[in-house]
Amino acid sequence: MTRPDAHRTASLRRATSESTVELSLDLDGTGVARIDTTVPFFDHLLTAFAKHSLTDLTVRASGDTQIDAHHTVEDVAIVLGDALREALGDKSGISRYGDALVPLDEALAQAVVDLSGRPYLVHDGEPAGYEFHLIGGHFTGSLVRHTFEAIAFHSAMTLHVRVLSGRDPHHIAEAEYKAFARAFRQAKALDPLVSGIPSTKGAL
Repeated sequence: MTRPDAHRTASLRRATSESTVELSLDLDGTGVARIDTTVPFFDHLLTAFAKHSLTDLTVRASGDTQIDAHHTVEDVAIVLGDALREALGDKSGISRYGDALVPLDEALAQAVVDLSGRPYLVHDGEPAGYEFHLIGGHFTGSLVRHTFEAIAFHSAMTLHVRVLSGRDPHHIAEAEYKAFARAFRQAKALDPLVSGIPSTKGAL
């Protein structure tokens, strides 16, 4: 069982022929981020996630970005999902659900989180052709959905992300990540009214 005074933390390392990722996080932090994935726009998104979810996050990653950013970004998202799952533990006392609607200028995104133990992603609303946009040099729009998919499946959460409006690719991606962060912040929060695991099944 998670004690209210205990910080929920995880530290993981993943090394493949394509990338090396070292990641640590504290779900009960203040949003401090130390991020270096060698993919600057992804650093920006992860920093926003940490800040707005109040999760202290340190990431050091390197990989074959001379080929594509895909491998490094994907592997960081996998490790982040694994670390979230580990840090959440048995999920005793958590709120479990979170819902956030976040604007960024013309962009508006909604994220809904259920720390259900059942991995599922619903992701829609990005403008036609968004997946082909190049953001920040070598981060393609397709990686936004791909990272949410990896995070959701490896953390075993249900995640719905909807883009309600947006024109600028940078704004759309950042609004999506900030909405996810705020929804996750609600879901991970320890609720003093919750006794034990918030599920009729007795496990999440």
